[in-house]
Amino acid sequence: MTLLRTTADDVRFSQPDSLVEQLLEQMMFSTGRKAGQPEQNSWRRSLPTLAQDLRDAGLSDVEMLIEYHMPLTSQRADVVLAGIHPATGAPSYVVVELKQWTAAYAFEDSSEIVDVPGMPGGPKLNPINQVRGYCDYLADFARVLENQPDALAGVAYLHNANDPALVADLRAVPIDTRGQIFTGAERGKFHDFLRSRLAPSTGKTVADMLLKSKVAPSRQLLKVAADEVKNRPQFQLLGNQQLAVDMVLHQVEQSRIANSKRVIVVTGGPGSGKSVIALELLGEIARHGRDVLHATGSRSFTQTLRKVAGHRDTRVQKMFKYFNQFMTAETNGLDVLIMDEAHRVRETSVDRYTKAELRTGRPQVDELIAAARVPVFLLDEHQVVRPGEMGSLEQISQYAKSLGLEVVHIALESQFRCGGSEEYVQWVQRLLGLATKTAPTAWGVDPQFQLEVADTPWDLERRLQEKLDEGYSARMTAGYCWPWSNANKDGTLVPDVEIGDWKRPWNSKSDRRIGDAPPSALWATQEGGFDQVGCVYTAQGFEYDWNGVILGPDLVWRDGRFVTVRAANKDPDFRSRTKVSDLRFDLLLRHVYKVLLTRGMVGAVIYSTDEETREALHLLISSPS
Repeated sequence: MTLLRTTADDVRFSQPDSLVEQLLEQMMFSTGRKAGQPEQNSWRRSLPTLAQDLRDAGLSDVEMLIEYHMPLTSQRADVVLAGIHPATGAPSYVVVELKQWTAAYAFEDSSEIVDVPGMPGGPKLNPINQVRGYCDYLADFARVLENQPDALAGVAYLHNANDPALVADLRAVPIDTRGQIFTGAERGKFHDFLRSRLAPSTGKTVADMLLKSKVAPSRQLLKVAADEVKNRPQFQLLGNQQLAVDMVLHQVEQSRIANSKRVIVVTGGPGSGKSVIALELLGEIARHGRDVLHATGSRSFTQTLRKVAGHRDTRVQKMFKYFNQFMTAETNGLDVLIMDEAHRVRETSVDRYTKAELRTGRPQVDELIAAARVPVFLLDEHQVVRPGEMGSLEQISQYAKSLGLEVVHIALESQFRCGGSEEYVQWVQRLLGLATKTAPTAWGVDPQFQLEVADTPWDLERRLQEKLDEGYSARMTAGYCWPWSNANKDGTLVPDVEIGDWKRPWNSKSDRRIGDAPPSALWATQEGGFDQVGCVYTAQGFEYDWNGVILGPDLVWRDGRFVTVRAANKDPDFRSRTKVSDLRFDLLLRHVYKVLLTRGMVGAVIYSTDEETREALHLLISSPS
């Protein structure tokens, strides 16, 4: 998908304001959001310049795919040029990353990360690596490029940089076909490069091939976790994902050279790649012989990673810890501590099993920051779902600064879960009242993600079973609105989730398999999990192709919006109004349902136990029969 498909002779390039208006209109139609002023300025200033360069190079008939949507992610490449290779006659594509920079310098001697004078938001990823990442990702996921290693090239074009010396630091990274760079002072060389990749003929057919290409299945996190940690990188990181990894690797070396300490916080929504970054870092740092551990506050997530990533080597299992295991850790004993799902950091590590001498009231965030020279927090503030969780950017940053430590914040804007549909995640936030000053809206058609409404729990289960039969993975989850019994003496699970004549058990509480039911922590990933209903604590952090969600009577639609009903909720963590106010309960419950609604990779089926809510969902969602 692309916002605009055109050629360099398009009259709109001579009318930049008209070009921007059309791109704004297309973006609003396809994504539901308006581009910010910096993005609009980039379109206005950079796209006409590139079009003129194509005309000057004699390549006016080459197809320009502007704001090309990378498969299965919300990332967009500025322009993909589609044409015929002049030497081979085969399809040829050039990914172009446009930068208005006039200067860029290595960040603290790291050419992977750069400082751009006058640019807000801190250090940036070297654009050579950025465009190379786009090319490698396309090669992995666009089937039309399968077994075509010479079909792709990538170039960063700094058209405003008229003094190459001011961007010389960028060239310290490797240069290859998929990672080139040219400045405004090198327009002639840029034209030569384009002519070496593209013939002066139409690129219509070649553009069609890319836009209609089948997409390879996504590399789900847990399917490649073992190789990621033990052997080699498995994921192609994009944009700020790569920036986050490069920043941590850079700081690891800086901390040793300068005996320094810096806290890094990576924020992003569901499916933005936080856990991919965590595993990439864990593997890369371990392969370099540095001391590194991975930690979460999630029993399910930690145990699953131990089982999957460490199934051949028990030493790998020991790399996965819990947040509350660092109460007595040596200060700066680790090079790096990677805290995945850091929104689950709690006020204190103390629980009923903690020894008396450790009940000091020390904040858990202090223990975690102290444990490593480079503490890395990866979090989503909209996934705080339990009382006592305090993992927010503001809280962590304030505490780190109170210790005199510098904090680097990297925001992930990409979306990889939900079919790469950033629009779906935003729609869920609006639906649940988590988007500030934005009312719920009807779901528009998005080819990247399918959304359906079921009228009965039987209908929900049937639709998901059909997806299972087609080879997809699927799970059912629900709000905590039913009791949760221990297993029967004969080992069978009690069908607590009862809706009319439909009855199913919650996922097992046991650490061992009970009949066909997997252990509690492995419900989302092992065979047999479809026959039980999962809750937020076993679903959070995981993904599956098709996601079935039961909205319980604790969240109902009234007068044009969702309202929460505390009396209908059975979660023991929410019982005490002294510990959890009604206002706090309302927010946490909306976070719970946001987590449940954003587990799917391909699609979701939603069912509500409340008739008025189902009617509202049908109006909001055009669901197939």
